[in-house]
Amino acid sequence: MRSWLFTLILFSLILPAAIRAQPALSPDQAVRVFSACGVVEEIKPASRTIIVRHEAIANYMGAMTMPFKVKDTNELAGLQRGSKIDFQLHVAEDESWIAKIVRTGTVALPPLPTKTATAPAMGSNDADPKYEVLHYKFTNELGRAVSIGDFSGQALAITFFYTRCPLPDYCPRLSKNFQSAAEKLEARPGAPMNWHFLSISFDPEFDSPAVLKAYGQFYQYDPAHWSFLTGPKDKIRELARRAGVTIENRDGGINHNFRTLIIDASGRLQMVFPTSGDLSDEIAAEIIKGAAATNGVEADEGVRR
Repeated sequence: MRSWLFTLILFSLILPAAIRAQPALSPDQAVRVFSACGVVEEIKPASRTIIVRHEAIANYMGAMTMPFKVKDTNELAGLQRGSKIDFQLHVAEDESWIAKIVRTGTVALPPLPTKTATAPAMGSNDADPKYEVLHYKFTNELGRAVSIGDFSGQALAITFFYTRCPLPDYCPRLSKNFQSAAEKLEARPGAPMNWHFLSISFDPEFDSPAVLKAYGQFYQYDPAHWSFLTGPKDKIRELARRAGVTIENRDGGINHNFRTLIIDASGRLQMVFPTSGDLSDEIAAEIIKGAAATNGVEADEGVRR
């Protein structure tokens, strides 16, 4: 009990106050609602997502640029890049969304930058210099040097995140997926032991090994099967590109997509999950499949990029 309380205290001290200062919930209040305003940076109707450069949201988070979901695409009607808006941010335990969007004006914004092509995929055993980053020694939450290649013979689940992410259905959801999948694997009779989860931070300036360790303890991680990695920003960005992860630092926030990769025990890319929903059952099933693979026999070559 003392160890768990210590972990909670340490984690609360490490997290920035802007994220921790959240209003208490009454028993009948399942969703917190925050008033906010900002400028629309990009609209993605197909995914019901809008990227907003918002001002500080009182009692929740500082000013930054973040992607927000809408439950009703009609909320996006009449909006365009540069629209100034007032809106409400709704935050539940496992999801968040914005609503009651009101356009208040327009500001001129430069064109969006052209997206560059992605690098070759992870999961290759090729002895090619372009895959050198797979053998680069990053630093884990225990301060030890670790590379992707160190896990040869193990099925891997890899995702990218940052500890300061404030929305429950973004990075916290990815971590909950690993937490739940690990519990399922450990509780399954006859489950394989040759598997490992890697959560790689793309916020190395803040996510030191100490921060990552406290974060992992918050999710009750087992370092024998789950590691949190940090390292030089350029190496992390290169690794993320190979995984198909796009990362943009915007006004104090980090805009990114979702990719959870499964690499089988022979080192081949087996599956890619491009979403952030509850994938714990799927991840556990793919790990069991990947742990049994030898020489790529069980791997689905069709998902290699």
